[in-house]
Amino acid sequence: MNTKISAHVPASGSIHGARPTELKRVLGIPFLVLFGLTYMAPVTVFTTYGVVTGVTNGHLPAAYIVGLVTMLFTAFSYAQMSRAVPQAGSAYAYTQQAFGGTVGFATGWTLMLDYLFIPMINFLLIGIYLNTQFPAVPAWAFSLVSLVLVLGLNIIGIKFIGRLSATVVASSVLMIGIFVALVLNQVINADAPSLLAPFSFGADGLGPIFSGAAILSLSFLGFDAISTLSEDARNPGKTIPAAIVLTTLAGGLIFIVVGWAGALIHPDHTTFTDPDAAGVELMAGVGGSVLTAIFVAVYVVGSFGSAMASQASVTRILYSMGRDGLLPRRMGMLNRRFSTPVYATLVVSAVSLTYLFVSLETAASVVSFGALVAFSMVNLSVIKTFFMDAKARGARSVLLYLLMPLVGFALTIWLWTSLSGVSLVVGLMWFAAGIGFLAIRTKGFRTTPPKLSFED
Repeated sequence: MNTKISAHVPASGSIHGARPTELKRVLGIPFLVLFGLTYMAPVTVFTTYGVVTGVTNGHLPAAYIVGLVTMLFTAFSYAQMSRAVPQAGSAYAYTQQAFGGTVGFATGWTLMLDYLFIPMINFLLIGIYLNTQFPAVPAWAFSLVSLVLVLGLNIIGIKFIGRLSATVVASSVLMIGIFVALVLNQVINADAPSLLAPFSFGADGLGPIFSGAAILSLSFLGFDAISTLSEDARNPGKTIPAAIVLTTLAGGLIFIVVGWAGALIHPDHTTFTDPDAAGVELMAGVGGSVLTAIFVAVYVVGSFGSAMASQASVTRILYSMGRDGLLPRRMGMLNRRFSTPVYATLVVSAVSLTYLFVSLETAASVVSFGALVAFSMVNLSVIKTFFMDAKARGARSVLLYLLMPLVGFALTIWLWTSLSGVSLVVGLMWFAAGIGFLAIRTKGFRTTPPKLSFED
């Protein structure tokens, strides 16, 4: 289907071009994959290691396999939609095109729940981990310094994030490689009974595995984040889809390997002193205090990179929604000097300041809701856009535009029903607030929200 996007962009400067109205297309596949992996922050797999190991009764690798399979179906749907809608806004832009402005806004609003919370979670983690090494400095101070640095770097421009992305990913992968090597050395010398035991589903069936996979779905948000950079990418119709699939595969394999290695070295999931700090215990078990100190340093760097990438992503969503008139027009304006959405960036930083009042547990418990709703809607958007509207038929089209997104939709709904009660309550409250906001902006739904349009 050969299509191109036309969208009304509000005038934000004079006819002489005092203010730019387009993002700079400077990103290729290597940067996009690094961006996605940085967003995932591979080393932060240890953040949920203890908790999800407990949820799955010691079968974390199996939960990651379920999560990867589920996310691959959804990643293919994102790839299809990114070709059809090479526009900033991710799931918001896709569902807006497929189902109209109201559904698009509802999806974008729900997606913002996890995007707005993820930078805050990273700032919290930075404060918590640095405070363990420097207890004289309060955790909130470390969090505040990191917040200000991330704000400044996002205002300067997206390419500055790329200069950190390679360092973050390389250090994280190196840390994980050292951990896995030490685990294998220790396990081989101890004559472990089975290297495949961690991949079993256990006697409790799929229930605990899917509950764990629902939590772990957040680990794959890097591929969704890539789709928000369509207006920053060169040749987005090819680079964005390729980067989405490559990032999903690479991230999933890293998570599975870490879960497998951890299960080999620490098979009894009930003996962690503190499940939230299970990563520290695993590192201490194979490398002592030196490896633990290095791990904390890499962890903080990874969290900082993830905060940068996640803030850049949600900023683009706010920018897209502001440009289309669903949020205040200032959100859709770009800075004259840096060509970046400064107003949207400032709003995200202001929201992140709520880390002063919200606990890490509370923040982490509600993020999955928005992600899984967005994943579900993107799968449905593929069916609506290609199979129903474009009338794509034939065996290949039925597979790509009907069966695969249906499987992806069914799997994400299954994960969605596995979320905790707190996640569902907070998520539904956020969704209701968004619908109320839209009702006010559209005068009781009597006016049509702005909508992206295709021109053949």
